[in-house]
Amino acid sequence: MTALLSDLPPVTRDLTPLFDPSSVAIVGASDDPGKYGNWLAVRALRGRRPVHLVNRSRPTVLGRPAVPSIAGLDLAVDLAVIAVPAAAFEAAVDDALEAGVKAIVGITAGLGETGGEGRRRQEALAARVQAAGACLLGPNCLGVLDHTSKLDLTVNDFPVGDIAVLSQSGNIAIDLAAQMTTHGLGVSRFASIGNQADLDVADLIESCVEHDGTRAIALYCEGFRDGRRFVSAALRAHQAGKPVVLLTVGRGTASARGAASHTGSLVSSDVVVQAACEAAGAENVSSPSQLADLLQAMVRTRPPTGKRVAVFSDGGGHASLASDCLEAVGMRVEEFPEALRKAVATELPPNATVANPIDVAGAGEQDITCFTRVAGHLVASRDIDAVVMTGYFGGFRDYSDELAVGEVQAARDIARAVAERGATYVSHTMFPQSPAAQALREGGIAVYRNVETAAWALSRLGQWAAREPHGVPQPHPAANAVTQAGYWSARMLLADAGVPFVAAAEVATREELRIAATALGFPLVLKALGDEHKSDRGGVVLGIRDQEHLERAWNDLQDRLAPPTVSVEQMADLTDGVELIVGVRQDPSFGPIVLVGIGGVYTELLRDTRCALGPLDPESARALLLSLKGAALLTGYRGKPAVDIDAAARLVSTVSHFAAAHTEISEVECNPVAVTPRGVTALDARIILAR
Repeated sequence: MTALLSDLPPVTRDLTPLFDPSSVAIVGASDDPGKYGNWLAVRALRGRRPVHLVNRSRPTVLGRPAVPSIAGLDLAVDLAVIAVPAAAFEAAVDDALEAGVKAIVGITAGLGETGGEGRRRQEALAARVQAAGACLLGPNCLGVLDHTSKLDLTVNDFPVGDIAVLSQSGNIAIDLAAQMTTHGLGVSRFASIGNQADLDVADLIESCVEHDGTRAIALYCEGFRDGRRFVSAALRAHQAGKPVVLLTVGRGTASARGAASHTGSLVSSDVVVQAACEAAGAENVSSPSQLADLLQAMVRTRPPTGKRVAVFSDGGGHASLASDCLEAVGMRVEEFPEALRKAVATELPPNATVANPIDVAGAGEQDITCFTRVAGHLVASRDIDAVVMTGYFGGFRDYSDELAVGEVQAARDIARAVAERGATYVSHTMFPQSPAAQALREGGIAVYRNVETAAWALSRLGQWAAREPHGVPQPHPAANAVTQAGYWSARMLLADAGVPFVAAAEVATREELRIAATALGFPLVLKALGDEHKSDRGGVVLGIRDQEHLERAWNDLQDRLAPPTVSVEQMADLTDGVELIVGVRQDPSFGPIVLVGIGGVYTELLRDTRCALGPLDPESARALLLSLKGAALLTGYRGKPAVDIDAAARLVSTVSHFAAAHTEISEVECNPVAVTPRGVTALDARIILAR
């Protein structure tokens, strides 16, 4: 097995001065209610810590004494929050370091995100902070908060809870906190990542792993300074039982431009981020609402061990709708076995539907406790893996005071039964803020306003729990640099690394062609070299049967393309074969990214590809191949024999280790790779050197 970075001890920085400082200084504190320095100072002064107000030109701020610099204070300061114009920021940081400040929060914008000179200034400043043994959050950030230590150095309110929010965007953090509030969730600590000049997302995740008040981590990040370190930190959070849910951007060109202009960070493609999350045991979502929805399920709901779901409703419409939504996300709403049907039927009127989905047919208005009794049968059954309760529950309080009380008690009893059985139970209700819904949440049941959201969250929860994170492969020792990147050079380099190819020869003349053909034997393939897009331009001639056919093919290539040389190759036997694409791309943040997919000329059309952080061992490569949508083509489809998946996995592993050893290569690709029941052969190769 490939050694993993996650096997190594973590490099965790002590962020106590950031999240639990003994004292605080607000640099740029102001009386002007339109400035960050005013908002931060007002909130800081509400806290329990000593607060020092720093303003270069005013002796008082907010009616309190102010000093022109931290260095002029006689008292030690742990944390400085700096909200001054960009031109004054470096001097303010140097003043804080001279005074022995251990943590700095840079609210100031206009540095690294501007690129060029701003980035160089920011990098030099971060180096000075690190050399002083301090840490810097930001700059270009919204502040820091820790409810467990009673620290509030932000400009917005965040509800108290046990979810850490780490965000590169202040607005997204505020949006996310609002979304979480609707689910009864709150924030343990908040850190605005900003430009990540010093502290990056990995540092902050590591600190949350060690934080007793944090149960899960919500992350919005537009770029990763060190992608592999992020994966390692997120994996440790996962192993500590603290799930990480990531929202990022860059799926479209416009969002990528927006992120780059906002923070100057490198925006990573969605496919790379997804590969990183799978390695870390993290989940990748596409909106703040999805992030909050999934987090609620993660912190309240036991993941399902299978896909069999019981749908439990008080109306036929919601029962059918929930069933459709569940099946659309890959869950199964199967008919109950006879014993379970009979047990459910004893609790409901004769006109109720009990086969799955369940419709209580108005029984709730007559006897609200029927919900508790039916739920008890469902959570005790070994024939289902999860329950989705959907519909009107939570609204019966409007019928009578007696039902209002009984409904809350029923919710508590359901939650107790779920907890006692260790069952998986999710609720959708039209009344998500009702007392009954709140009782369900307090009892550990995730509650959603939309039934499709409940189905989605349950499915994602199951996928997350079933996925085995494989961590971060260690860097491969560097090999001698590759300097030639043509087809023939790529073929020879990969063959030397252990990639199997058909026998071939590079020829420049008609006479060399004849000699090679005699040695190789027919049928043959001719490939015009010197053109990376030779297939699209008719530069590949297949199935050459004899000498006459060979001569015609040679003449045609020379007339149309005039290649400097030609590769003459044995024709591979593709009987019962499947064509794959195998490649590796060097990502500047995440390192080598391995890609496999259904390949050949249909690669772009089918877009059936999967990615992982490389290099991969054969076992991991095999799992990646079998995760393709078209994996059935590899294991035998419609009577065709299974291909040699192990041989294909070894080839993927070999290519990934070759690429990892050559960081001067930006891309390496074998497409197509023919895998048959008899083995595997690369039929083409391409290397692109980094600029």
